[in-house]
Amino acid sequence: MAELLVVRHAQASFGAENYDQLSELGHRQSVIAGETLRRMGWVPDRLVTGTLARQKQTLQSMGFKEEPDEHPGWNEYDFHDLLRVRFGGTIPGPVQNDRKTHFRTLRDTLRDWQAGGVVGARETWAAFKSRVEAAKVFATGTEAKRVLVISSGGAIGQLVAASLDAPPEQMIALNLQVKNTSMTRFIFTPRAFFLHEFNATPHFAPPEHAALLTYS
Repeated sequence: MAELLVVRHAQASFGAENYDQLSELGHRQSVIAGETLRRMGWVPDRLVTGTLARQKQTLQSMGFKEEPDEHPGWNEYDFHDLLRVRFGGTIPGPVQNDRKTHFRTLRDTLRDWQAGGVVGARETWAAFKSRVEAAKVFATGTEAKRVLVISSGGAIGQLVAASLDAPPEQMIALNLQVKNTSMTRFIFTPRAFFLHEFNATPHFAPPEHAALLTYS
């Protein structure tokens, strides 16, 4: 059996004009995540990312310099687009800049999206599910025994929910739990795919690293 280790990107630039860049803290999170994997003796023989800058920067700061394979199915759903559509084109300031308001509103928006609402968004819920499944097939269609993927919270939440045959709303709960640089592990064969570990952060267990844990 082979392992698929899916790591959520490190902290991005919440509230900034360009969200798709790691913060300084995000780079620090990535460094210690990579160091922890190497201390554990877990060395990947295939690297995969989506196409987002924050995913690629996470992989680089983790210390893996080889050029990764790419699949856009590992990208996050476009939450900015979903929120813009919900609010008629302009995201209110508190939703954009206040974390509690943002995530409460995002949760409600995702429920509506899953139910067929947020009409006019660039991507439907069905299309999102399909591309995450395609990304899984792409990553696991390999002779590699240890595949490291850098992805995003929504894609990870959907991958876990699908592997458990959970209802759509469970994806939202999983998505909003996923910590920056957390590690979610799956076991796979040509005929099987199952969850082994969810949202683990061994690199934040030492007291000197505990304050580095973030969710966005």
